[in-house]
Amino acid sequence: MGDLVIGARSGGPEPEGVGGGTVRSTESAQLSEPTEDGVAANAADGSDGGSGQLGGPLGGASGEAAGDAGTGRPKKEQKQRSFWKELPILIGIALILALVIKTFFVQAFSIPSGSMQNTLQIGDRVLVDKLTPWFGAEPERGDVVVFHDPGGWLDGESTPPNNNAFVRGVQDVLSFIGLMPSVNEKDLIKRVIGVGGDTVECEGTGPVKVNGVALNEPYIFPGNTPCGDKPFGPVKVPKGALWVMGDHRGDSLDSRFHQDQPGGGSVPVGNVIGRAFVVAWPLGDWATLPVPDTFGQKGLASAALPVAPPVAGAALAVPAVWWLRRSRR
Repeated sequence: MGDLVIGARSGGPEPEGVGGGTVRSTESAQLSEPTEDGVAANAADGSDGGSGQLGGPLGGASGEAAGDAGTGRPKKEQKQRSFWKELPILIGIALILALVIKTFFVQAFSIPSGSMQNTLQIGDRVLVDKLTPWFGAEPERGDVVVFHDPGGWLDGESTPPNNNAFVRGVQDVLSFIGLMPSVNEKDLIKRVIGVGGDTVECEGTGPVKVNGVALNEPYIFPGNTPCGDKPFGPVKVPKGALWVMGDHRGDSLDSRFHQDQPGGGSVPVGNVIGRAFVVAWPLGDWATLPVPDTFGQKGLASAALPVAPPVAGAALAVPAVWWLRRSRR
């Protein structure tokens, strides 16, 4: 009966020193024999030919540079940083990207129970779209959503932490960036049946009705009835809330079983983490999670009709005002 889901929540190369060979002209070679004033002679000759044989450290360096420039010899290739020095940087970048993706875009969740069978199997990994809610979009009827426990839905169902402190610490770090499940998260996954303003009900063996329209639910677990063993309603879903149910109606502690709690069994939209859109793992279970056709029936969204005329009027008013202002000009 458990419903807990677990979130799967270079530096530049160092330049080498100037060095290497020197270029000698015939004249500089003849002056290379030591004399009492050999330093001065070599210095004078080096200034003309750039032989690199100047006496003294300063003269030697400038002579070698002049010799390389005079011959057009290509500089040596810069030494690349070793793989082991770059590895920590690559790991750091990968961790930052993983954290950003988990926080703002997509997060993986593990399915530990059978409450959504046969749509989702135990052990499946689903990817959840976390980006869409940032643009103000709210879940729709038929969406499979992951949400935080509204309170009391998962009492006593959290996974006990590992007794090994080191293992627990590693798990906490990896779960923070979304690379490993967290034992502290209390999240659930269910299908949205009704949204704010809807009236939902299920009498006897069903079917489930939304705003008086019966739902044909082919995704229900074989052998289950639409109401399961918990008929309900009619229930008015509060604004800004959702009525959710598992596809395995006989093994899902969903909105039906929490009507005595604050919200009457509904889930606040603010608790929704995102919409599950694909089963990513194992590959044999790979599948998308589209909205079933039953939620596209005419009349299902009757509760939203009073809002439609003002919205349509506002949409027509904008181009009309723009046209009037342009015609006046």
